[in-house]
Amino acid sequence: MAEAGINATAAAVLGLLHEGPMTGGQLMAAADRRLGAYWSMTRSQVYRELPALAELGYVKLGKPGPRASQPYAITAAGKRAFTRWLAEPPGRDLLRNPTALRVAFGSQHTAGQLKELMAGANEYHTEALATAKEQAKEAKKEGDEYGAAALDFAVAYHKAALTWLKTAPTK
Repeated sequence: MAEAGINATAAAVLGLLHEGPMTGGQLMAAADRRLGAYWSMTRSQVYRELPALAELGYVKLGKPGPRASQPYAITAAGKRAFTRWLAEPPGRDLLRNPTALRVAFGSQHTAGQLKELMAGANEYHTEALATAKEQAKEAKKEGDEYGAAALDFAVAYHKAALTWLKTAPTK
């Protein structure tokens, strides 16, 4: 089978499967737990990638479990593809902040809309910051220095977002 490049979502799935075979639901839970503070994956993305990875020979299906759940396991070819992906340049960050986008069109908002927008964003980033701090603390306690470093990025991001929210105009 020809070796093909993979996208970041497929790489994340392969990376998570290094922990052992998982169903799509288990992959989503693992992605949320391990990556959710700084990398988003939707259920539809995961379920779209799994058959594509199987077709490439990067994952294989296990025996159906309860409620016809299908566990997937990474193959040797999948491990090689993941290793190649790790060696590639990461590319540019994809910055897509829905609050900043709405603020860019702030002159079309009412003062009440902007105030509500900022309050919601402040609440979200405050909660996300607390979660990321807790996850980073847990990762450090478990000796996962790399996971902790990635979570430190999430902590810094949410702190920066909260700082920006204090200075963004609200009419």
